[in-house]
Amino acid sequence: MEPVIEVGGLTARADGALLLDGVDLTVRAGGVTALVGPSGSGKTTLALALLGETAPGVRLRGSVRVAGVDVVGEEGPTRAARDVRGRVVSYMPQHPAHALNPARRIGSVLTELARLHRPDGTGGSGGTDGSGDSGGTGRAGGAGGGRSAAGREHAAGALRAAGLPDDPGFRRRFPHQFSGGQRQRVALAQVLACGPSVLVLDEPSTGLDTVARLRLADRLTRLAADGYALLLLSHDHDLVRAVAARTVTLDRGRVAAAGPTPEVLPAPAAPPPPVAATAPVRPPGAVLEARGLTAWLHAGRRGEVLRDAAVRVPEGGCTAVVGPSGSGKTVLARCLAGLHERHRGHLAFRGEPLPVLRRRTARQIRGVQYVWQEVRGSFDERRTVLEQVARTAVRLRGLTPREAERQARAVWERLGLSAEHTARHAASLSGGELQRAALSRALLAEPGVLICDEITTALDSVSTELVTAEITRLREESDTAVLWIGHDLALVERLADDLVVLDSGGVVDSGDSRTVLGTPRSETTRLLLRSRHLATAGPAALEPVPPGVQRKEHLQP
Repeated sequence: MEPVIEVGGLTARADGALLLDGVDLTVRAGGVTALVGPSGSGKTTLALALLGETAPGVRLRGSVRVAGVDVVGEEGPTRAARDVRGRVVSYMPQHPAHALNPARRIGSVLTELARLHRPDGTGGSGGTDGSGDSGGTGRAGGAGGGRSAAGREHAAGALRAAGLPDDPGFRRRFPHQFSGGQRQRVALAQVLACGPSVLVLDEPSTGLDTVARLRLADRLTRLAADGYALLLLSHDHDLVRAVAARTVTLDRGRVAAAGPTPEVLPAPAAPPPPVAATAPVRPPGAVLEARGLTAWLHAGRRGEVLRDAAVRVPEGGCTAVVGPSGSGKTVLARCLAGLHERHRGHLAFRGEPLPVLRRRTARQIRGVQYVWQEVRGSFDERRTVLEQVARTAVRLRGLTPREAERQARAVWERLGLSAEHTARHAASLSGGELQRAALSRALLAEPGVLICDEITTALDSVSTELVTAEITRLREESDTAVLWIGHDLALVERLADDLVVLDSGGVVDSGDSRTVLGTPRSETTRLLLRSRHLATAGPAALEPVPPGVQRKEHLQP
């Protein structure tokens, strides 16, 4: 079968830095090709080049052909590139916040994309999709009504293919009404709604629980069987082994290895069983505590997303929170960080009531630091990232700018970021580099409690080890308490003393992490454990939960 994507001698430069150096790549229809490599190795730069696009300040040279169309030439992106975007090749970015319009209901966007890019939706975007949000300026009825019906059907089909409900109520929701994992699948639905033949997926498993990740693997395999050409960018090597026939490894902008996936990424040896150890004795009091926490999205206590939840983190301890996508984990974190104000219940920091963020003292702000999953929007593009990281220590600890920058550089280096990154702005850093910069910013406050919400999803294995080593060091040397939210159960086993399992906004399991994972009481925990290993989890892992056990995704009205 002829290649759908052909890349030859592709070079990318930005501000004197060489981002890609003579990269060659081919992707064929009916299969999955994976692109792996450390954070900052050039994966996203290469993915954007397939659409004839670049980040600001990046210059492309070389050859990129997609479905026979020259997208990049020796003078950079070509005029013909616009003809393949969406209709032929669609790109799903790593962070769905970049792809989702916060002011539009998802149904109207999906319908509009189908009308714009599919052959049976040409001629403009008319009518509405039934979501109450106009998809354009055309009129319903006649040919426009036919296009509207076709667009709605394509939108519904894209949602189903992405593993989401396709009912009108779901399509009326805004992006902020979904969890991170759900937004990831809405972004995938947007890609599919365009009807492309080539899918470029940048870290599609980010924010997904083990069950949703297993379903994603099955979904990608089915898409390839249907004739799509898929380029999968991922740090999730288990996912790559499960779905990709070929793998290309990038390292510092060069192709370091390419070939069949079993040869490029051989299966790792089985990890040794965890060593039994006596848990350290912790003080009976909690540094951070929530009791009877109930939260909702809308005025009038409508759209309940948390129900009577409880969590406590002792000094120097680590409490992990896991659960399906949409179970309320991020809302819990935002309540504790003071960012989600529509809640009731008891929140306390060092035994004192903890108000919402705008009413917290400087001591409380410094004491509870939050690192969230999608961090790019939290950085100012006009200033260097290092300057913004150092500013935390200036404002919250009273350090001089010079001393704050010195300490920022020290943390920066421990997390694997080089001196070269210090002068860069956010747009020129990869997702993994920016995630570590956000962690550095929180650490410069020297908090009593660090809330980490999926902070390793954009990281390769080496960077993940550096991050976990730094967190362990802080716990041991500074008695920093950690609330760890994540889907990687292997990391949870390594880091957490205690574990809370959420489902549909309520706590379904809690206690010592080894006890909860070793002898789970809830069906939710058992399902997460059954589906954690892609290589061995089969259809049985996704069998329906017995009647009476709640396992639906929590979708906010």
